[in-house]
Amino acid sequence: MSNDTVERRPPEGRSMKARRKLWLAIVAGAFGALGAAYLGYWATVLRYYQSTDDAYVNGNVVQITPQISGTVVSITADDTQFVKAGQPLVRLDQADAKVALDQSEAQLARTVREVRNLFATTEQLQAAVAVRQTDLAQAQSDLARREQLGKSGAVSGEELQHARDAVKAAQSGLLAAQQQLAANRARIDRTTLADHPEVRNAAAAVRNAYLNYARTVLPAPVSGFVARRNVQLGQRVGPGTSLMAVVPLDQVWVDANFKEPQLSGMRIGQPVTLQADLYGNSFEYHGKVVGFGAGTGSAFSLLPAQNATGNWIKIVQRVPVRIALDPGELATHPLQIGLTMKAEVNVQNKNGERLPQLANNQVAYATDVFETTDQSADARVREIIAANDAGAMPAGDRRESERKLASAEGKDRIASARTAARATPVSLWLTPPAAAVRANGRLP
Repeated sequence: MSNDTVERRPPEGRSMKARRKLWLAIVAGAFGALGAAYLGYWATVLRYYQSTDDAYVNGNVVQITPQISGTVVSITADDTQFVKAGQPLVRLDQADAKVALDQSEAQLARTVREVRNLFATTEQLQAAVAVRQTDLAQAQSDLARREQLGKSGAVSGEELQHARDAVKAAQSGLLAAQQQLAANRARIDRTTLADHPEVRNAAAAVRNAYLNYARTVLPAPVSGFVARRNVQLGQRVGPGTSLMAVVPLDQVWVDANFKEPQLSGMRIGQPVTLQADLYGNSFEYHGKVVGFGAGTGSAFSLLPAQNATGNWIKIVQRVPVRIALDPGELATHPLQIGLTMKAEVNVQNKNGERLPQLANNQVAYATDVFETTDQSADARVREIIAANDAGAMPAGDRRESERKLASAEGKDRIASARTAARATPVSLWLTPPAAAVRANGRLP
C-alpha cells in the first residue's frame, strides 16, 4: 500500500505545477494584454492630452474710483448686488462743483458779449474810415479849386497853405482811423463768434466745470456684481481712491498652470475641456487656449526666487495658460472668480509657433458710459453762446455787409461833396478874412 502511494505522488505534483504555470501564464498574458492595450490607447489618444487641476477662474475686477475730490453723500449699491452699466453707484457733494459751473457759465456769457462788441466796434471803425475818406476827398477838392484860383490871384498864399494843411490833417486822420480798424480786425480776423480764441477759452472752462459737476456721480462702467465695497457715507475721498469694485462674471476666463514639460506641444487655439468643482462631473465646459504667460508664477511673485544664492534645489516651474470659455455655457452655468477647475488640453494639432508674436489691434474692453457727459458739456456751451448771440449776424454775412455799407456810404458822401463844390460860389469857399478883403476891394 505504501509503495503504491509513493509511486502516485509525482504525477499529482507535476499537475499542480502545470496548473500553476498555466495560471501564471494567463495572468501574465492578461497583464501583457492590458499593458499593450494601454500602450496603444496612450499612443493614439492619451499622449495628445495634457491635464492639470491647478487651474482657477479669473476675470476683470473693475475698480470704482472718483476723478475729483468730494464728500460721499449717498451709496446706491452694496456687495453681492448686480448693477447695470451706467447705473449710479456713489454720489459726492455737488455744492462746490455747482458754484464753479455757474461762475464759468457767467464768464462765457460775458466773453461772448465782449467779442460781439469787438465785431460791433469794427463796424464803427469802418464807418469812421469812410468819414475820414470823405473828409480827405473834400479837402483835396478844396485844395484843387484854391490852386486854380491862386493862379489868377483870387486866393492868397495863406489860404492855399491852410488848404494844404487841411489835406494833410485829413490824410493823418484817415491813417489813424485805418490803423485803429486794422488793430481791431487783428483781434477778430478770420474768426467767428463761436471759434474766437477768447470764446473758446471760456468754453473750455465751462466744459471743465461741467465735467467736474457731472463727475460727482460715479456710474458703473460695466454690468456686473458689486464686490469689496470700502466707501462709507460722509467719507472724504480723492481721485484714485478705491471705493468698490464691479465684477462682470460674463467675461471670466481660466488660468491653468501647467508644468514645464507639458508646454512643449501647446499652441494657441487648441481645444480645452474643463470641469468645475462647483458642478463636478455633471457639466463639462469647452474652451480654447488664447495665450501663455510671459513667465513663470515664481518669476512674477512678490518675492521672486534667488537661485544664485545658497544651496540650489531644482523645482519644476509652472506657467499660466489662459483659456477662454464658451459664453453660452457661462450663461447657463455661471462661474465666480477664484473657483477651482480641472483643465485638459488637446495638443494633437501643433501647427504654428509656440509663442506667436501677433499684435491685436482690436479694443479688448470698452465702455461708453462717460461719452454722454462730454456730449452734454458741448451742448451746454452751444446753448450759452446762442443765448448771448441772439440777433447777431453771422460773421461772414457781417463782414460782407460792412464792406458794402462802408463802400456805399463813402461813395455817396464823396459824390455829394463834389456836387456841393460845383454849385457853391467861389466867395463861399474863401475863409472869412479873405472874403472881407475882397469886399473892401483889395483883391483884383
